[in-house]
Amino acid sequence: MGVSRDYGKIRRKLYNDRLYYLIFLPVFVFTIVFCYAPMVGVSLAFFEFTPFKLKFIGLENFIDLFTGIKSINFWRSFRNTLFLSLSNLILATVVTVTIALLLNELVSRKHRGAIQTILYLPHFMSWVVVASIFTIILSPQSGFINNIMTALGGKSIYFLAEERWWTPVYLFVCRWKDTGWGTIIYLAALSGINPELYEAAEVDGAGKWKQAMRITLPSLSLTIMTVFILQLGKVLNIFESVFVLMNPNVMRVSDVISVFAYRIGIEQADYGMGTAIGLFKSIVGLTLVLITDAINKRIRGTSLL
Repeated sequence: MGVSRDYGKIRRKLYNDRLYYLIFLPVFVFTIVFCYAPMVGVSLAFFEFTPFKLKFIGLENFIDLFTGIKSINFWRSFRNTLFLSLSNLILATVVTVTIALLLNELVSRKHRGAIQTILYLPHFMSWVVVASIFTIILSPQSGFINNIMTALGGKSIYFLAEERWWTPVYLFVCRWKDTGWGTIIYLAALSGINPELYEAAEVDGAGKWKQAMRITLPSLSLTIMTVFILQLGKVLNIFESVFVLMNPNVMRVSDVISVFAYRIGIEQADYGMGTAIGLFKSIVGLTLVLITDAINKRIRGTSLL
């Protein structure tokens, strides 16, 4: 009787919440079809798989990747990926939290809304459009940045074709595009802080800086760590942002592991090796997430996973 009663409660709950499940259904189907179903193809990492050949070779793809002819380009792309991704992740955390704190201090809701809208707009542009905009702006012939520099007596610089300039330009473009969108989570977290804490701090004579250090940042710490860990899992997944901005002149600093996998797997039609690169990338991402969560657990005493 108890089992049937519980089953009846579950059925009633499912029926009452049917609209929520209906809304969730497209996301569930998308996740299964595009995230989990393709995982069957991971087995290709252990095959020599081309349009004309399918042969089981065990770990040879990984051995060739780590120590063979392709290893030089592979390790270069791996280092570039870690450097660009981690630099971008750290910058994103600092900049988005700072802007969220500044926006939260604005009294006028109209001004806050206008600034938020301006900051959010670049996020909705595709990377192709963003790359086109900055290619025009930074053009050595007609870009207004170089026009200003030459007017002041300086020399024209081809920012996107010089190694020492490409990395800072890339990081700046990433922040320009995604900073506004990244502040949404932190603004939502700030709205959940009890205002009485700030009132009590003001009574005790604490200024804005002390309030931010003693109340705001500690209250945001869990959100910051959660977002950091979630983003860390995707740290090796940069592709489009680099692909549309890179060129052969800056390959040494711009070649990343996803672009390397694209060249091997798609352009050279070596699907087995391309899959091996993708599997290695996933394992490294999972490892970074687990390490960061372990550090967080050691510091805060709780796990986020």
